[in-house]
Amino acid sequence: MKKVGRVLLAVLAAGVGYAAFVYLTLPDVRPLRTSNPATTAFMELRAREARARGEQPKRVQRWIDYGRISPNLKRAVLVTEDARFWTHEGIDLDELKESMEANIERMEFARGGSTITQQLAKNLYLSPTKNPIRKLRELLIARRLEAELTKQRILELYLNVIEWGDGIWGADAAARTYFHKSASDLSAAESALLSAAISNPHIFNPAHPSARLHRRQQMVMQRMGAVTPPPVVAGPPIPPTPDIGDVQPVPEVPPEDPPPVALPGAPMAIPKGPGGKPPGGL
Repeated sequence: MKKVGRVLLAVLAAGVGYAAFVYLTLPDVRPLRTSNPATTAFMELRAREARARGEQPKRVQRWIDYGRISPNLKRAVLVTEDARFWTHEGIDLDELKESMEANIERMEFARGGSTITQQLAKNLYLSPTKNPIRKLRELLIARRLEAELTKQRILELYLNVIEWGDGIWGADAAARTYFHKSASDLSAAESALLSAAISNPHIFNPAHPSARLHRRQQMVMQRMGAVTPPPVVAGPPIPPTPDIGDVQPVPEVPPEDPPPVALPGAPMAIPKGPGGKPPGGL
């Protein structure tokens, strides 16, 4: 029994020590209050993947301030990615509980239940791998981001660093690539298309939307009036970030098929994914 006790004590001590190591090696997010990140973990990952294929890494990014981003896009992204963004402190406990139950049921990490803050933490500092240690770091970094930054700043960072296609990073580069305009001028329909493509930006092309992407667009547009983005508020001055790469607009071509039209008073049925939740964050 003494031997078993010593083993359990050693395991407990190792666990506590590792948890302390994870916590002490978390990134310092405070510089994000007054400066924009020069790169992200996801950008570096995509660059390494391109070099491994013998290709030159491509990166197009045009930073746009929160106050200049179209309210349509803010609403659309909140609908698809984190409708309770206002009310949580980085972690949506209800969504996390449901995702854990779904993963246990399927015996795999199939669903993340991530908030926008968690997705930002992952994009900035981590990787897309699905394992408990990476998830723990993501949760801890998300709490730090919420403690140090405003909701406006978190959403601004997110909209400027997420991937929106091969080498396309951030809302303004995406808007100029797919719609030949700034992210400040996006319409509700264009914003819904962009936000619907976030779940798989290498498959969904907002300039040439498939029937599936059109259906997701319609779902987003039906819900956009139910969310409110963080208002524009004055914050500390942040030095401008230079544009990176040349935007190559996608040529305008007729869509593959016309978008479905929702009849007045007839709500569209929303398909359910694993765990009874709508797919792609919807």
